[in-house]
Amino acid sequence: MSTTTAATPTQRSTHSRAVQRDIEPGSIVECILCGERIKFQAKIRPKQVICNVYEGKNWDRVEHFHAPCYAEAGEPHGPADTTPVVKARRVAAKNNPEMQKA
Repeated sequence: MSTTTAATPTQRSTHSRAVQRDIEPGSIVECILCGERIKFQAKIRPKQVICNVYEGKNWDRVEHFHAPCYAEAGEPHGPADTTPVVKARRVAAKNNPEMQKA
């Protein structure tokens, strides 16, 4: 038996936040702290921290850091969320029996 819930509008965050992600091939951004390019390296698999920065309640900019540089800077936008990204939602849904019932 399923239940229904009323749809709620998406709550958008209006405070600065940070996420830790893999560095993708072809990245052309520079680290805010050290000024060096954030480069993809296949064998090492380094991480970057991407920050959405808000001034007041308005989004202002995106800042990129090497993961060690973000820690060195004292996590200026709070602790980085390290939750993995789901890259293939269709595959996840296809393999989930609950989603196939619909």
